[in-house]
Amino acid sequence: MPDRHVNERLRFAVERQLTGDASDERYLVRLEVPVPEVDLFAWLQAQAPGARMMWRGRHADDLVAMSGAAMCVEGAAPGISAAAASMEDILNRPGAEPRFYGGVRFDLSPDAAGDWFGFPSYRFILPRFELHRRGARTLLCCNLVLPEDADDREAILEDVDRLEFPARSINGRIERPVRRHDNPGFDGWKAQVRWSLDAFERDVLEKVVLARRVDLAFDSDPDPLLLFRDLQNATPHCFHYLFESEGGTVFMGATPERLFFRRGREVFSEAVAGTRPRGASADDDEAYRASLLASEKDQREHRFVRDSIRDVLAQLCESVNVDEVASEMRLSSGRHLYSRLSGTLRSDVTDLDLLLNLHPTPAVGGHPTLDAVDAIRSLEDFDRGWYAGPIGWLGRDSAEFAVALRCGVLDGSVLSLFSGAGLVQGSECGAEWLEIEQKITDFTKVLGLAVQRTKS
Repeated sequence: MPDRHVNERLRFAVERQLTGDASDERYLVRLEVPVPEVDLFAWLQAQAPGARMMWRGRHADDLVAMSGAAMCVEGAAPGISAAAASMEDILNRPGAEPRFYGGVRFDLSPDAAGDWFGFPSYRFILPRFELHRRGARTLLCCNLVLPEDADDREAILEDVDRLEFPARSINGRIERPVRRHDNPGFDGWKAQVRWSLDAFERDVLEKVVLARRVDLAFDSDPDPLLLFRDLQNATPHCFHYLFESEGGTVFMGATPERLFFRRGREVFSEAVAGTRPRGASADDDEAYRASLLASEKDQREHRFVRDSIRDVLAQLCESVNVDEVASEMRLSSGRHLYSRLSGTLRSDVTDLDLLLNLHPTPAVGGHPTLDAVDAIRSLEDFDRGWYAGPIGWLGRDSAEFAVALRCGVLDGSVLSLFSGAGLVQGSECGAEWLEIEQKITDFTKVLGLAVQRTKS
């Protein structure tokens, strides 16, 4: 169990760093001290609210809980290029290689709404403190940006002293919600699907991904860390993310879909589209698998995504490799068609180039992309915000972004869930409604709720 010796060791290292000779050159320092076993959820629960984050890669035995901000880059959509340049400048400075963690809204058009549950169009944070667990080893890290942090020496030392290390694990459970509101209800959903089918018939669109918002109200404010712990336990093989706004609203999710991973000049992406649930028995499960792999409709939907990503990577890479035959991605509550793509980036391509050119893929927007996004703006009467946008981290030599799917926003006593379904010619209202219901079961099963069938 950690005790005050952890704070004392980190305080000594920070104080020594901040009282050294000042330099005019801007650089990064990352200070690390080992920590005995501690529950990362309980640790994050004990820290001051307003700038807490958590991230876990899809397959990595690598979990990081974060508190506070050494640097925050945020703003409205038109400023994202300048923000990326600012982060790149910091990351290319001498010193440690930290990561900026953050997200970007789905719709980055200049006239898109700005604030969404307290989250701006984009926000990336270089954490002040990270509790980083990799395998059996846990490190407490403090990131410093010098020379400016030297001016905040006393405040940073006070933040170190305030770090808490609970002896207990996080415990408790989330009560069941007492009310549910669907936007749209089933009648509205039927109208949207019929509009889409008519657009396919008129060759206006080939695919559009329409989303639903489900608001669940509780008698009291649920603990976001309890909910996120249960969500993570229920959804292996996903990217898990939690971001807190300054006002205390919390955006969290468990997404199976990677937008891209960059390591040096190598880039990896994937197409994930076409869906079936898991079966109640081994025979049912195999039947769903066979149905997905044999479905012309799902294979067509999948090809839109794979071909779009291939075309983008072809413009940014010297060479591209593609899985020409889709395989199965199997999850705890569902399965998808899956294809891998990889390439070697041109030397002038940045992470922002990758992000802005790949997003939105037809898996979250549709095809043709611009026409599909216009349809989404017209049909959906809620703001997607960070839902279906890029979420992840940026580093000097690597970066990784997932697509923020299977997500929710906890705002006081209301949890708003967001999920969507890809519509193509041949889609059926009831089946697409049920597909979204299956996707939000990542949350609803944790809360003890049954799937809601086709009713308004």
